[in-house]
Amino acid sequence: MAQYDMIMPKMGESVAEATITKWLKNEGDTVAPDESVLEIATDKVDSEVPAQKGGILIKRMFNEGDVVQVGTVIAIIADSASETASAPVAAAKAEQTEVPAAPKEQAVSAQQTANSGDRFYSPLVRSIAKEEKISNAELDAIHGTGKEGRVTKEDILSFIANRKTAPSASVLSEPAQQVQAAAPAVTTAAPAPVKSNVSINAGDEIIEMDRMRKLIADHMVKSKHTSPHVTSFVEADVTNIVMWRDKIKNSFEKRENEKITFTPIFIEAIARAIKDFPMINIAVDGNNIIKRKDINIGMAAALPTGNLIVPVIKNADQKNLLGLTKAVNDLANRARAGKLTPDEIAGGTFTLTNVGSFGNVMGTPIINQPQVAIMAVGAIKKKPVVIETPQGDTIGIRHMMFLSHSYDHRVVDGSLGGSFVRRVADYLESFDLNRII
Repeated sequence: MAQYDMIMPKMGESVAEATITKWLKNEGDTVAPDESVLEIATDKVDSEVPAQKGGILIKRMFNEGDVVQVGTVIAIIADSASETASAPVAAAKAEQTEVPAAPKEQAVSAQQTANSGDRFYSPLVRSIAKEEKISNAELDAIHGTGKEGRVTKEDILSFIANRKTAPSASVLSEPAQQVQAAAPAVTTAAPAPVKSNVSINAGDEIIEMDRMRKLIADHMVKSKHTSPHVTSFVEADVTNIVMWRDKIKNSFEKRENEKITFTPIFIEAIARAIKDFPMINIAVDGNNIIKRKDINIGMAAALPTGNLIVPVIKNADQKNLLGLTKAVNDLANRARAGKLTPDEIAGGTFTLTNVGSFGNVMGTPIINQPQVAIMAVGAIKKKPVVIETPQGDTIGIRHMMFLSHSYDHRVVDGSLGGSFVRRVADYLESFDLNRII
């Protein structure tokens, strides 16, 4: 009587954990193949986790509200009803120990936490603190980047590394020692967010951030702490693209039963430019640079809640304009409907965001870690522009748009970052007015 483990799925390179928001099946329930067993949520997407095989759910390893590391066993399913009677809870727990120790220990749940005062710490964090002789006062001072400000394994290791490399008190001068004694200790490489004492006036409304907004906020702050951002700007003449779209959009919609937007054209130009400048399509892992083989373009999409999500078009360079159009429309529609799967928001190597959809002419986007670059396209505006011709310069009305390219200055210098956005603009400006789709 076989049984198999349901694993918390991988939902993107920058996503290490997910919250179990709702169990859809109880222990003892029958589960059909591909039937959803539970609902999970991350900072990027809410999703259902289906069973790969049918059977009987004999053990749920976590409760609703628990934060679970990717790769951890979350449930055990047996292939027959008799398994529920013969498989004791101890056997289920024994199988759980087969999972690698690190993900298991890092799973944060109500049953696994210990507290110091009003703050909770996982057993793994407590164990590291004990080995490194970190006092409770030091532990309480560490800025936590986990759920609800909890201290993660990475937070405490960063604190330890920073503490070991900091100059000792014995080599400080007396004035320096006095300053150090008076100032709060720096406990992590990234500064903790400052919580100011905001005065509340009559009529003010206090709105608590929802779960997704808190996670997005943490993600943005981490990106700024990780990457030194530089932004280059280019203005592109997209008149040919506007005229071409106006010419074919009605016939295209009638033929394909869907609209054509500017987004697939932008993605096509970015994919072509990445082939010209492959060192934009990289990630940083410590002192190593990972050069990506696939060109997977994420496109930021606004949700009805006001939050953002970034579905990914995989192998964008291998799709023609029609294929890109259908992929963009499909992902955008399902993003708004909350129907994206974890795989569809994972694996991005470069991101496009359209600030022009809000009427903005340009923006300075924040890099979507662990990528090293992101491009924002602004609103397309008609402007008087100097046009160079063999007969001399003239002034004409053209459709102009700003491109903003933010990149990680640790590995992308101004020459590469600026040349890349210029190349994207070149591809847009040379768009064939007679192109057939």
